[in-house]
Amino acid sequence: MIGLFSRLLTRSPGEGGGATADAPAAAGSSAPDGASAGVPVAARRQSEALSYFIKDLWEENPVFRGLLGMCPTLAVTAAVKPALTMGLAATFVIVCSNALVSLMRNALTPHLRILMFTLTISVFVTIADLFLKAFMPEMSEVLGPYVPLIIVNCMIIARAESCASKKGVVISIFDGLGTGFGFTLAIIMLATIRELLADGAWFGFRILPDWWVPWTVMKLPAGAFLTLGFMLAVIIHLHARKQAKQAA
Repeated sequence: MIGLFSRLLTRSPGEGGGATADAPAAAGSSAPDGASAGVPVAARRQSEALSYFIKDLWEENPVFRGLLGMCPTLAVTAAVKPALTMGLAATFVIVCSNALVSLMRNALTPHLRILMFTLTISVFVTIADLFLKAFMPEMSEVLGPYVPLIIVNCMIIARAESCASKKGVVISIFDGLGTGFGFTLAIIMLATIRELLADGAWFGFRILPDWWVPWTVMKLPAGAFLTLGFMLAVIIHLHARKQAKQAA
C-alpha cells in the first residue's frame, strides 16, 4: 500500500487513468518491496543497538576510559557485595532514565534539558534507594549516601545527553545496559582486588590461605586510589600496545 500511495502522489494529473489501471499491479508488487526494504532497516537498527552495548561495555567503559562516576568507584569498592549492589542500582537508573528521556526527546528544549535529565534520573534513584532501604536495609546502611548521589552521577547525565536525547528507545536502552554493565564490571574488578588483598576473601568467602597477611591499606581510601591507578596504567599500556600493532 505504501508503494501504491507513493505512485499515486508522484503521478501527474494527466495520468489519472493510467494510475487506476496500474493500481492492482502496484498493490501486488509493493508488499514484497516494502518487506525487503524493511529488513535492512531493522537489521541496521539492531546492529547499531548492539554496537552501542559492546562499545559502552568495554571500548568506552565509563570508569576505565571515561573516568566517570569516580565517587562510588572509589567509595564502595572495599568489598564485592556493596560494589555489585551499587552497580546494579546504577544500571537500573541509567536504563530507565535513558528510556524515558528518549521517549520525551522531541519535547526537550535546550535550556531545560539538563533540568529534565536530573529530574528524570532522580525519580529512578528514589525508587532504587527506597527499595534498598525496604528489602536490603543492611546494604543500604553500608552504601550510605552514595545511592542518592547517583542523581548527580555524570556518567548517567552524559548518556542522557549524548545518546538518549538523540536516539530511539531501543538504542537508548541498549546504551544504558552497556554503560551500566560496564560500570558494574569495572567496580567489581576493583573491589575484587581490594577485598582479596585486604581480607583474603571474595564475596565474603575465604580464598587465600590463612598465612596471608592482610593489606590494611586496601580497606582505606588510599587503597582505592592505588588500585584504580594500577588498573588504569595496565589498561592504557595494553591499549597502546594494541594501537602499535595495528599501526605496524
